[in-house]
Amino acid sequence: MKALKNKQAHLAPLAVFRIIFGLLMLFATLRFWSKGWIYDLYIAPGFHFKYYGFEWVHALPGNWMYAVFALMAISAIGIALGYYYRVSAILFFLSFTYVELLDVANYLNHYYFVSMVALLLIFLPAHRLSSLDVKLGRVSEKEVGNHWFVNIIRLQLALVYFYAGVAKLNVDWLLHALPLKMWLPAQAQLPVFGFLLDYEWVAYAFSWFGAIYDLSIPFFLWNKKTRPFAFVAVIVFHISTWALFPIGVFPWVMIFSTMIFFSDNFHQRILKFLNPLFGAPQPTEGGLKQLQQSSIGGAKRLALIFFISFQVIWPWRYLAYPGNVFWHEQGYRLGWRVMLMEKAGYVTYHITDPETGHTADVFPGEYLTDNQVKQLATQPDLIVQFAHFLQSEFQKQGVREPIITAESYVTLNGSGSKLFIDPNTDLTKVKDSYTPKTWILPYED
Repeated sequence: MKALKNKQAHLAPLAVFRIIFGLLMLFATLRFWSKGWIYDLYIAPGFHFKYYGFEWVHALPGNWMYAVFALMAISAIGIALGYYYRVSAILFFLSFTYVELLDVANYLNHYYFVSMVALLLIFLPAHRLSSLDVKLGRVSEKEVGNHWFVNIIRLQLALVYFYAGVAKLNVDWLLHALPLKMWLPAQAQLPVFGFLLDYEWVAYAFSWFGAIYDLSIPFFLWNKKTRPFAFVAVIVFHISTWALFPIGVFPWVMIFSTMIFFSDNFHQRILKFLNPLFGAPQPTEGGLKQLQQSSIGGAKRLALIFFISFQVIWPWRYLAYPGNVFWHEQGYRLGWRVMLMEKAGYVTYHITDPETGHTADVFPGEYLTDNQVKQLATQPDLIVQFAHFLQSEFQKQGVREPIITAESYVTLNGSGSKLFIDPNTDLTKVKDSYTPKTWILPYED
């Protein structure tokens, strides 16, 4: 605890991370806009799937979602430049997380990572060095602070990697090279090395290397002697995944973010190069400028301990649920499970009017976008949410108490299509919660 309070570190790595993070988020926001995803994902759909506990979060009407993304882009610029930094960090966190919470069907692990980092930046003094806030005299320049101001970002990155590795320690990934054995041959047309992807041993090599890489890379990055080699591995790994799979900007986020593990001198050279923009540090007597409070205050210290504890414990919650987590997906999200399964399925809803006995079939594609249909088919909580939506739709048509069941079949890692949801369960009577979902049929391989 004493080390938590008193150990000091240079803030240059944090300042460089702030600049990189802001620029990457600006690029990601503009990319999202240019591809038309704002309209496709948030304006066009007439229904959005909600996270449990966040059912109250709704998309803004009409074209107002474009204003949210404009705010996101402007605040990302503010973070990069360190201009009204606290306000920019808060606005970015709120706008980005708001968009993330609008539809579970759009969930990606790196969205969660961005939200966590944006939350941390609100409370870190990343603008106390090489920022417009310092240049314009809005805050005083400080060169060092508590070492956790830098190490909390490093720890967050390390946890992402480590838990991604832990999630790979399963039979399908290690012993059957699944799903890579299914995915890699589809990329065999790539030039130069593409022909190798047709060989089964390559899928096994990729699987084992991926697991070892994720489990070990945080430790190699933290070690000064192994760091240069580890960063080369980071580049090779993420460039390879970017070339093979459509995973957007995530590889670039991880490559540039891991630069925070580099030495203080490395980051000071970067900041020196940026002196024309932010102004050179003003010389002071007695060496480095210290933060006025070198230790983390009581409230921040408790918040830091809670944040770290949550990040360490939360991914393990899947152990509270019996069965295969890749099948039932209880405790799957927010656990850093990245590209671990090939899962597909379909759902047909049967709506029965108990007063007349008449039954009608409903196909989700009549109401949902293609992406929503794809996500709905394999995620049980989304299947229930849509059943409740259909309940309200049929009540509007005069069916007072419709009985809604689902005929759902899912295939996991090419294992063959299996019945997913108990077809006799009236889903209008099912409420989402953190308790085990007994209406999900067990996975039998």
